[in-house]
Amino acid sequence: MTSGLPRRFLDLLTRPRVAGAAWWSVVSRLPVYLMSLALVLTVREQGGSYAQAGLVAALYTVGMALGSPLIARRLDRNGRAVVLTATAVAYPLALAVLVWATRPGGWAQPATAVVAGMVLPPANACMRSLWARLPLREEERETAYLWEALLTEVLVIGAPLMLAALMLAGPAGAALTVIAVVGGVGTLGLAYTRLPAGTGAAPQDPKGPRHPLGPLREPALLALAGIMAVSAVPIGLLTLAIPAFVDRHGAPGGAGVVYACWGVGSALGAVWLGRSQSEVAPQVRLARLLLAYAVGTGLTLLAGSQVGLAVALAVGSAPIALVSATEMTLVSGIAEERSMAEAFTWASLATVLGDALGQQAGGLLMDPFGPRTVFAVATGTALAAAALAFVCRGLLARRAAPGAEVRGMTAEPGMPAP
Repeated sequence: MTSGLPRRFLDLLTRPRVAGAAWWSVVSRLPVYLMSLALVLTVREQGGSYAQAGLVAALYTVGMALGSPLIARRLDRNGRAVVLTATAVAYPLALAVLVWATRPGGWAQPATAVVAGMVLPPANACMRSLWARLPLREEERETAYLWEALLTEVLVIGAPLMLAALMLAGPAGAALTVIAVVGGVGTLGLAYTRLPAGTGAAPQDPKGPRHPLGPLREPALLALAGIMAVSAVPIGLLTLAIPAFVDRHGAPGGAGVVYACWGVGSALGAVWLGRSQSEVAPQVRLARLLLAYAVGTGLTLLAGSQVGLAVALAVGSAPIALVSATEMTLVSGIAEERSMAEAFTWASLATVLGDALGQQAGGLLMDPFGPRTVFAVATGTALAAAALAFVCRGLLARRAAPGAEVRGMTAEPGMPAP
C-alpha cells in the first residue's frame, strides 16, 4: 500500500530541472528549523543567562514575523534571483555579526537578532509558490505539497541532530555560522537553478501601492489562515504537556523519545494515507482530516503511562502532515499568482502564531491543572478547528476549485503532458 507514494516522490524529485530547485530548497531551509535552538546555545556559550538567550531567540522570531511578508512581497514583484541573492548574503552576514561581534548584555546582540530574523531567506515561500507554477498535473502537485509536509517533519527532527553533530567538532557559535552559510549557499542555488520550460511566471506588478494586507484581502485565504492558526494551537499545547506528562509518569529523559514518536507517526501517516488524498476535494479533505486530527489528539487523554502516551501520539499524529499538505494545496488554489509567495508566507505565520499561543496557554495551564487538562484543551481546540473548516468549506471552494490544475501546464520533453 505504501510503495506507490515513495515512487511518486522519486519520480517528481528526480525530474530534470525540477530536482535542482527541490533539493537546493532543502539545503536553503536547514537554518529555519534549528536557528532558535542554535541562538540559545550560542548566547549561553558566550556567558549569557537563559533570560538573555531567550530574549535573543524571541527577537529573532519577531524579526522573522515582521520581515517575511515584506520579503515575500518583494519576491512576488521582483522574482527569485534578486530577492534570494540579497537574503542569501545578508542572512549569514547578520548571524556572523551576532556570533563574532556582539556579546550578551548589550543592545547590539538583540538588535542583530531582529535583523537576522528579518532577512531570513524566503525559501519555504519560494519553493511552495514554484510548485504552484511548475508544469505539473494535479496529482503531481498534490504529491509535491505532501513532500513539503513530510520534509517539514524530517527537518524538525533532523536539523537539530545536525547541529549537535557540528557541535562535537567545535563551539555552538561556529556551528551556527556554518549552518547559516550552508543555508545561504542553498538559497543561491535555488535562486539560479534552471526551471522547466512552461513554468508559469508570476505576473509582475511593480508599479503602484499594494494593500497592506496583500493576499489576506481574499476572504477565503483569511478564513484558511484562521483555520491554520486554530489548528496549530494544539501543537503548542502538546509541546508543553508532553514533557510534563513524561516527568510525572516516567523518566524526564524519555521526553525526546515520545516527541520522536509524534513526528514519526505523522510522517508514516502521510506515506500510508496520502496515496488517495487527491481523490477528495481539498476543502472537504481539510475538514475531514482536521476531525481525524482532533480524534487523534483526544487519544492522549487515554494515556496512563509514558509508553501509552508515545503510542497515542504515534497513532493520533497520522493526519498532521496530510493536514499541512492540504492547506498548501488550498493556498495555491486561492491566492492570486502575483502574490503567491506572500500568501504562503501569511499561511506559515498563521501556523507559527497558533503554535506560540498554544505554548503560552500550555504554560499558564500546566501548574494549576496539570498535563491531562492541557490534553483536554488541545482536543477541544482541535475540534473547534475542524468545526471551522466544515463551516468554511463553501468559502474555500470558491477559489480553490480551478486552482493549481490549470497553472503552467505546458509540457516539455521529459515532462509528461496532462
